[in-house]
Amino acid sequence: MQTSRVSPRKMPPPLFAARCKACWFVFGLACLTVASFWTLDLKWAQFFSMDAAGRMGKFIGELLVPETSSKFLTKLIWAALETLAMSALGTLLAVILGLALAVPASKTHHDDPARWRGISRAVLNMLRSIPELVWAALLLISAGLGPLAGTLALALHTSGVLGRLFAESIENTGAGPAFALRCRGITEAKIFWYATLPQILPQLVSYTLYRWENNIRAAAVLGVVGAGGLGQMLAFHMGLFQMGETGSILLAMLVLVALVDALSFASRRWMSA
Repeated sequence: MQTSRVSPRKMPPPLFAARCKACWFVFGLACLTVASFWTLDLKWAQFFSMDAAGRMGKFIGELLVPETSSKFLTKLIWAALETLAMSALGTLLAVILGLALAVPASKTHHDDPARWRGISRAVLNMLRSIPELVWAALLLISAGLGPLAGTLALALHTSGVLGRLFAESIENTGAGPAFALRCRGITEAKIFWYATLPQILPQLVSYTLYRWENNIRAAAVLGVVGAGGLGQMLAFHMGLFQMGETGSILLAMLVLVALVDALSFASRRWMSA
């Protein structure tokens, strides 16, 4: 008569055991957090003081009374359209450049040599590691003041972000349809067009619309270096402490972001229907 041998239950590792990598990782994050609070000169008492609360209340109260004169609103509408055009064109250029770099930056199947993967990913890392503000400052030397420098700055930085996301999407696609076409001798270009792209298209659209929304906010930062649009108006009126005009500009930016968010929601519903 055979007796079944019951394997002993594997107990979880004790807290902070030598092999508990997650425990040590959490402990390291906790140490970094404590060190951050200890090294930074955070003046919490001054921040929560009555004097600071009064100043912030006055500041917010002035922001809540926007400027509504017809002359200013005309300038605001044109600046909003310029910001929308900058963000849309910059995002479109980023999609083209990001997708062109994402294809060689991804390993599509097991036998893919992916010779240009390292170089392409290095270029993507370089593009997104440089902030839009730095790109704009560099491009102002050749493009001059105005929306061209801001558009190109948004395109270069966003192409690095989208290219990395697109490459991850390509590598995570199901291998079945591409493998079936590859066995029949179909070229890699047609495999990408007919098998890979239809699978990643919803993700590509979602990432693109999200970055478009981010680029509207980033365009405000680019106004500091004179890249045009709502950002340039925001930097000008905030520098003069004209809170009414600043409130109107912030409201216009909120409307633009809400429109892009609504477009993103509608497109996702349309693709999933």
